[in-house]
Amino acid sequence: MLGIDIVNISRMQRLMQRFPQKGLAKFLNQDEICLIKNPQNAAGFFAAKEAASKALGTGIGKHCSFSDIIISKNKLNAPKIKFSKKIKKEFKIKKAYLSITHDKGLAIAVVFLKRCKKS
Repeated sequence: MLGIDIVNISRMQRLMQRFPQKGLAKFLNQDEICLIKNPQNAAGFFAAKEAASKALGTGIGKHCSFSDIIISKNKLNAPKIKFSKKIKKEFKIKKAYLSITHDKGLAIAVVFLKRCKKS
């Protein structure tokens, strides 16, 4: 399963100026907020969560919330993604891959999900 999303970085810049912590808390948990250094990071994380929900085929809403998708970084500062136990079980997710990029005022994220084989 594959999902992709694109976010205008200026959108996150406005959000962070108007509602510094409260705005980010709408879609990020406290650990994720600690990783945000600038609007580019915030836009990338938002795009990653949207792309992940699209890879599930649900979008953000009734079946999958922002809190069901967790973004972190590895030792080399590359983004990592994981899902809540509920989502992993329901959608039979074996492995999840995430890539985020920023260029010319845009943040783009791609999520690839490897699902367990059906028995």
